[in-house]
Amino acid sequence: MIFPEQIEAIGDEIAIRWNDGSEDYLQMERLRAWSPSAENMGERDLVGRQIGGHDGPQSFPGVTVRGWNKVGGYAIQFQFSDGHNTGLYSFDYLKKLGQMARE
Repeated sequence: MIFPEQIEAIGDEIAIRWNDGSEDYLQMERLRAWSPSAENMGERDLVGRQIGGHDGPQSFPGVTVRGWNKVGGYAIQFQFSDGHNTGLYSFDYLKKLGQMARE
């Protein structure tokens, strides 16, 4: 299982060093735009209909990460300067965002 060994804020990016030795650098605005929260992505009802959320990532210019907490052994919860803090970024999801940032 992949997990972050170290997380740091560097300028307008979050740097993550993974236990496999790889590193990812994620722009804070991009992290906010791709928050996996129900507010941002919506949620599904019992029959699978999406309720709320947006059709795609929104733009959050100037938003920064003010802090983060590890959630169990599977996710990071970031606190953003606009007050958003409900997205739980699984380690797998963060790794996918890092791969997207390199493309």
